[in-house]
Amino acid sequence: MTAFRFLTAGESHGPSLGVTLEGLPAGIAVTADAIAKDLRRRQGGYGRGARQAIEQDRAEILAGIRHGLTIGSPILLLVRNRDWDNWTRVMQVEPLTDAQAEELAALAAGGNLRAQPVTRLRPGHADLAGALKYGFADVRPVLERASARETAARVAAGAVCRAFLAALGIEVWSFTAEVGGVAVDPANCTRSRAEAEASPLRCPDPEAEARMVARIDEARALGNTVGGVFEVVAHGLPIGLGSHVHWDRRLDGALAAAVMSIQSVKGVELGLGFAQTRLLGSDVHDVIERRDGAGAWIHRTNNAGGLTGGITNGQPLVVRGAVKPISTLARPLPSANLVTGEAVEKAHYERSDISVVPAAGVIGEAMVLLTLTASVLEKFGGDSLTEVQDNLARYLERIARLPGSDNAADTRPGGPAQPESPAGAGSPAGRGSGAAGSGGDD
Repeated sequence: MTAFRFLTAGESHGPSLGVTLEGLPAGIAVTADAIAKDLRRRQGGYGRGARQAIEQDRAEILAGIRHGLTIGSPILLLVRNRDWDNWTRVMQVEPLTDAQAEELAALAAGGNLRAQPVTRLRPGHADLAGALKYGFADVRPVLERASARETAARVAAGAVCRAFLAALGIEVWSFTAEVGGVAVDPANCTRSRAEAEASPLRCPDPEAEARMVARIDEARALGNTVGGVFEVVAHGLPIGLGSHVHWDRRLDGALAAAVMSIQSVKGVELGLGFAQTRLLGSDVHDVIERRDGAGAWIHRTNNAGGLTGGITNGQPLVVRGAVKPISTLARPLPSANLVTGEAVEKAHYERSDISVVPAAGVIGEAMVLLTLTASVLEKFGGDSLTEVQDNLARYLERIARLPGSDNAADTRPGGPAQPESPAGAGSPAGRGSGAAGSGGDD
């Protein structure tokens, strides 16, 4: 089976954003309405800017789904940019005719900011590095693709993966854990998930949220921005996703890369993260108490965040992303001109959010969903959802048995040979009773 992958395309003020997903099995229930729910969540949150009032994101499903179900072929989604109507000449795809070039030049000379080349570099953005790397004298091509607007395509893709993982009993959610130095207190997290989701900052601690809102208002009044921390939690993951055998098979590494790839994220933690460095080992490591009657392994704590040795351990997965303050400021910082190299009093400014932490959490969910989908398909892959579900069920049945039991494979050197499975009991037949048909690691 083809490995799962996805690819986004599009610019912030271009006609649309697109994303292709390849490698998902057939039979996953997907609708445009379900995708729209996550796209709406990405656009929300106190402190968001004017762009969200323009866009009302909805993904068009153009390929890979028939009658509400995936069909195993690549999925193509399109999210149109409503703001494109204001940028058609500046961002048009076709070469400019002489008349169009004169029109654009006249607009720029008349003070139209959209039509003017962007040369005043914005601190904190990809402007300088991107322009020099690709040989641009105008930053516009860099900022259009580097923009966080691209994440609408990722969230649409993540919503498809949410439907897939939900069919396997896996769910992913996020919340705002900190804004502007104000952090939630676990003892005060009294809101239910639904209540937190409906709150201004998607925060489970109402007292902390009120102080977060005040910090955003203070920053707005100063023409400034604030960062924060979001937390993503995944429930229902089986033991065994990822591997310890090589660096690029460790799931923690893949998750860290995925979350770090989000614009404005400058740090990623798993479990306790950096807090572990300030504690003794006896206060950090999760004691394994026992196995319960259903075969699940019980840990006293989850400081590791659901991953040990790069492998899921059956506990909830906990990933946090540190979001820097948005780089575009209403009161721009001093900078320099890309073309002349001379200092300028103010960097370029178009518009900006004050805080994006709640939205970044939704994007974090999408990146975790996409990463987990790749890992699940690597371990339990199949061409249909039913096949993946069957592979997972057989694997869970096998690991519910204690190693060394009569029904488990003996992996000791010189251990007794296991009887072959009856024909048709495993895939392929004759792999022994330990074969789960999971396409996995045994």
